[in-house]
Amino acid sequence: MTREPAAAAVRPSGMRPASTTGVTVALLAALLAGCTSADRARTTPDQPPATSGPTTTGPATGTPPPTAVPTTPGAPAPTGPEATGSAFTRVMLFRSGGFAGRGDAVTVESDGRWTLVDRAGGRRTGRLDPANLGRLRGLAADPRLAAEAGRPTTPTGCADAFSYRLTVGTIETGYVDCPADPAPPPATRALVELLLRATG
Repeated sequence: MTREPAAAAVRPSGMRPASTTGVTVALLAALLAGCTSADRARTTPDQPPATSGPTTTGPATGTPPPTAVPTTPGAPAPTGPEATGSAFTRVMLFRSGGFAGRGDAVTVESDGRWTLVDRAGGRRTGRLDPANLGRLRGLAADPRLAAEAGRPTTPTGCADAFSYRLTVGTIETGYVDCPADPAPPPATRALVELLLRATG
């Protein structure tokens, strides 16, 4: 009868099968790798959330939307300087002549403040009321003024009539208040009469 060698028959008590040892090593490696990743995640500062630029809902034009002009039901839409927001800068009137030989100068600013200086140097000031200021703005924007400024001047048939010289911005127009002369230019005359009445 043949005996097996003692080394082959007896297995050391501290030894495990090779397959069990490999599985254990793999599990330990996986656990260590997981802990290392968790530690890195805790030590890495939080990144700020990505932000996107401002969004637009339509094409940018660079200009604000137009402001609507409020209207009253049943009232006509505003026209002239009141509708566009523009206004005259200054209106000046010089009245000369007459039996007494007057020389009055009236200046009205865009906000309605007026100054009257007479031939003797006397000075009076005031402010147009809203109604007169609105009418003055409308007359100052009347396109007829420019046409009337280009009218040829003719000698007057009156010796003591008042002469009016009106300046509205860069436009200069006027007339002599003489019944024997042709009719005064209507827009110029309306503006002159308004200034004389409103300033006293």
